[in-house]
Amino acid sequence: MELSEIRSELENTAKRLADFRGSLELENKETRIAELDEKMLDPDFWNDQQEAQKIINESNSLKEMVNVYHDLSSTQENLELTYELVKEEDDSELEGELEKELTDFVTRLNEYELQLLLNGPYDANNAILELHPGAGGTESQDWCSMLLRMYTRWGEKKGFKVETLDYLPGEEAGVKSVTLLFKGHNAYGYLKAEKGIHRLVRISPFDAAGRRHTSFVSCDVMPELDDNIEIDIRPEDLRVDTYRASGAGGQHINKTSSAVRITHIPTGIVVACQSQRSQFQNRDQAMKMLKAKLYQKEVEEKEKAMAEIRGEQKDIAWGSQIRSYVFHPYSMVKDHRTNTETGNTQAVMDGEIDMFIDAYLRSRIS
Repeated sequence: MELSEIRSELENTAKRLADFRGSLELENKETRIAELDEKMLDPDFWNDQQEAQKIINESNSLKEMVNVYHDLSSTQENLELTYELVKEEDDSELEGELEKELTDFVTRLNEYELQLLLNGPYDANNAILELHPGAGGTESQDWCSMLLRMYTRWGEKKGFKVETLDYLPGEEAGVKSVTLLFKGHNAYGYLKAEKGIHRLVRISPFDAAGRRHTSFVSCDVMPELDDNIEIDIRPEDLRVDTYRASGAGGQHINKTSSAVRITHIPTGIVVACQSQRSQFQNRDQAMKMLKAKLYQKEVEEKEKAMAEIRGEQKDIAWGSQIRSYVFHPYSMVKDHRTNTETGNTQAVMDGEIDMFIDAYLRSRIS
């Protein structure tokens, strides 16, 4: 990189930081942090533990956002100083260090910008992700197990705690259905980008003739909601079934009927949970999942109505095909919403899906 290019890039990063400061409303956030700190000093703060935890989470989130901004601003100043030194001393080694540090800095700015994009009402929440294979029996169920591994690895790399809420193994191989809970800040904000149909094209390992098969798995993603969200669920609209929990190989399997399945009769929505030891805990988690699904259905119906009023031909159904994974006759993963693609299919299946999530989130505001 020429020195003139470094100067141009530094001007660009300085402008981006200024834009961040404006969109952050930094002074307002610092005022809010002071208000929350004051609340935490109240002797009665822990009387309501749920409310106390919400305040702590909000404070931590705001502090991280503000502190990272200040850290980025400090790095920008240091890079400017290094640039001036390089310009005066014509030091090629120092120029090489500056170029590397600037490249790393731009990567950090991109990551921070993505964090700022996650400003939806429930983006900061935990996420509930469900995978359901399409028609095709063992072939589709095997594809479902591959996506389960992909999302689990992605979640672990991002630092999220990943819990299996419900798991139904395939009869021969793979998974008939699985529900995961991703615990961590902005889990839903990221994973909402994965909602839709995922398509696989490959030579089937289950076909003795070695023919090419196409498989589909639906991915549904919802925010985990707290008790402050009012969703009207009438007891008479529910059918509750209990059954014995199943699990992946080697996993603890309950000997009693502690797993819970709840059917919401008016909508036909079904949720299930078997991750907890007691029936009561599984029912509680299943009700949270049902609340999230009913809330999501309500939001999607409102979005659809608004789109019709505006005359938009926009498909917001969960079943839209979003991504193709091709293993044969060539290797490629392509997101059909943003045209983002890569030939490194193995990396994607190992959880490297941030490029698709990043492109989708940025496309939503462009």
